[in-house]
Amino acid sequence: MSSHRRTLVRLARPVYLELLAGVAAGIINMVWVARLGGDAVAAVAVATNVENLLLGVVLMAGSGTTVLVARARGADDPGAVRAAVRGGAALCALLVPPVAVGGYLLRDPLAALLLGGPDHPAHALATAYFAIALPGTAVFFATHVLDGVLKGAGDTRTPMRLAFLANGLILVLDPLLIHAHGVPGAALATVTGRSVALAAGLLALRRDPLLKAARAARAALPTAAALRRTAATGLPMAVDFTVRMAGALALVSVIARIGVTEIAAYGIATKAMYVATMAFYAVRQAAAIHSAHLLGAGRDERRAVGRQALLLGSGLGLGAAGLLLAGADPVMRAFGTEPDVAAAGTLFLRCLGPYLLLMAGYIAVAGVFEGTGAGPRLARITVAGVLVQLPLAYGLSGWGLGGICLAMALAMAAQCAALGLLYRRTATDPQKEPERAFSRSG
Repeated sequence: MSSHRRTLVRLARPVYLELLAGVAAGIINMVWVARLGGDAVAAVAVATNVENLLLGVVLMAGSGTTVLVARARGADDPGAVRAAVRGGAALCALLVPPVAVGGYLLRDPLAALLLGGPDHPAHALATAYFAIALPGTAVFFATHVLDGVLKGAGDTRTPMRLAFLANGLILVLDPLLIHAHGVPGAALATVTGRSVALAAGLLALRRDPLLKAARAARAALPTAAALRRTAATGLPMAVDFTVRMAGALALVSVIARIGVTEIAAYGIATKAMYVATMAFYAVRQAAAIHSAHLLGAGRDERRAVGRQALLLGSGLGLGAAGLLLAGADPVMRAFGTEPDVAAAGTLFLRCLGPYLLLMAGYIAVAGVFEGTGAGPRLARITVAGVLVQLPLAYGLSGWGLGGICLAMALAMAAQCAALGLLYRRTATDPQKEPERAFSRSG
C-alpha cells in the first residue's frame, strides 16, 4: 500500500464513521417515523432532502475552512491558520440568519412546492417539521464549520466522536419525542442532540495543539479579507454539492408525482444507499485534506493521490453495489414498512448498482480537484450532470423507480466522462493549475 493510500485510509476511516453515525441516526429516525404511516415518511423524506441542500450552503464555510487550514498547516504558518479559522467563523455567522429565519417564515410554501401543492397529504406534517428543523440550522451550520477547522488541522477523529455523541442522543430521544409529538418530535430530537455535541466541540477546539499555536500568532489577514478568501475557496464546493442536492430535491418532486408509495419507498431506500455513498464522500474529504496539505507544503502530487483515491472509491462502489443487490429485500423489510412500499424500495436498491459504481469513482477523485483549486471546473460538471438527469428522470418516470435509477446512472456516466477530460487537461501541465489556485486563495 502506498503512503498516499495509507494517509487517505487514515483520514477517511473516522470521516466515514462520523458520516455513518448520522446515516444510522437517520435510518432509526425513519424506522420510528414509518410507524406513523406513509404520509409521515413522505414528509420527513422531503425535509431531509432540504437539509441536504442546506448542507451545500454551509460547505462554502466548512469546506473552504478545511482546505485553507490544511494548506496553512502544510506551510507551517500559524498566522494563516488563525486567519482561516476566523474567515470560516465569520462566513458562518453571515449565512445563518437568512437560512434560519427565512426558512422558518417560508416553511409552508416550501413544503407545498416540494410536495406538488398544499393539498398533498404530507403537506401539514412537512410544514410542522420545518418549523423546528429550519431554525435549528444555526446549530447545524456551526457544527460543520467547527468540524472543518478540526479536519483541516489533520484531526478527523474528534469530529467522529462529536458525531457519535450527537447521534447517540438522537437515538435515545427519537422514540420519546416522536411518541409524544409525532413528526415534529423527530426534528426536535435532531436539534437537541446536535446542540449538545456543538458545546462539546467548542471545548475540544481549544485543546488542539495546532489551533493553540494559531491563537498565539497574529492573523495573516483581517477578518473581512479572511471571510472573502474562505468564500472564494469554498464556493465551488458549495455550488457542486448544492446543485447536486437541488437535483435530488427536484427528483423527489418527480417521484412524488408517481405516487405516495414510490416517494415513501425512495425516502427509505436512500437512507440505506447513504450507508454506501458516505464511504465515497469520506474518501473525497480525505483526498481534499491530503491534497491541500501537500500543496501548502509546495508538493504537487495530485496525480498520485488521484490514482489512489480512484482505487479506493471504485472498490467501495463495487462492494456497495453487490451488497445492495443481494440484500435489498431484507434491508427494506427491516424498516417495518407496508408491503407495497418495501417492494418498490427493493426494486430501486437492486437497480442502483451501475450508478453507485460510477458515483464512487467520481466522488473520490473529485476530492483531489477540490484540494488543489480546480473546484470551479468540478462545479460546472455537476451543473451539467443535473441538467441531464432531470429531463431523463421525467421522461423515464413512466417506468417507475427503475426508470429513475436508469436516469441517475446515465447522468453520472456523463459526469464521469467530463471528469476524465478535465483530468487529462490538467495532467498535461501538472504545475500550472495548482500554482494559480494557490495564488488565488492564498
